[in-house]
Amino acid sequence: MIYLDLHTHTVVSGHAYSTLNENIAAAKQHGLKIYGISDHAPKMPGSTHLFYFRNLHVVPDLVQGIRVLKGAELNIMDVEGHVDLDESTLKMLDYAIASLHVPCFGPHHTEAENTQAMINAVHNPFVKILGHPDDSRYPIDQEAVVLACKETHTLIEVNNSSMNPKSSRVGGRENMLGMLQYCRQHNVPVLFGSDAHYCDAIGQFQRCEEVCAAAQLPASLIVNSNPELIREYLGLDVL
Repeated sequence: MIYLDLHTHTVVSGHAYSTLNENIAAAKQHGLKIYGISDHAPKMPGSTHLFYFRNLHVVPDLVQGIRVLKGAELNIMDVEGHVDLDESTLKMLDYAIASLHVPCFGPHHTEAENTQAMINAVHNPFVKILGHPDDSRYPIDQEAVVLACKETHTLIEVNNSSMNPKSSRVGGRENMLGMLQYCRQHNVPVLFGSDAHYCDAIGQFQRCEEVCAAAQLPASLIVNSNPELIREYLGLDVL
């Protein structure tokens, strides 16, 4: 059973097309127990203001019987791993995803710089998830990134949207297949994320499931269906 989807976007992100309540209804329809809001942080062109994230506490923790977590998808801004929400705001959120996006961290950096940016970002204590580390526009030392996530207790995302043939990211499946080999080798858990920008995609992980099967990743390392790992990494009880 899949219990949660933490990588989702609402209209607030600027290039997504569903409201928060539409997303929650979709999460319920698809049998999820936990739904996470992770709209793009302010440096993403078209996204929202700092105040949106600081005010997320007004959203109830339980909506339509679904546990709602308030998070953000942060932009990694530089090689030092700085992100675009300050510590006082991050303290107000349940979790944060950190990702590389072209408008905020151009794809002209070296493999060493991309790798260091990700490693520095996951050392941020508020970052619980490394978002879509699967884009050929950002070549990385995959094993070094996996080991950094192991060290910092950060989840590596398997991003369903990255493996969509229409995705703007490049080489998503092939790159994730390589990353998963290191996750299996070093016993590092992964988190499926839909990266839904429309409500129908919430909780849809077919591409994630396929690539994990191809990589022979043990099911015990997939957080979405493992209540023990959900408690350990996210501090949540789904039962």
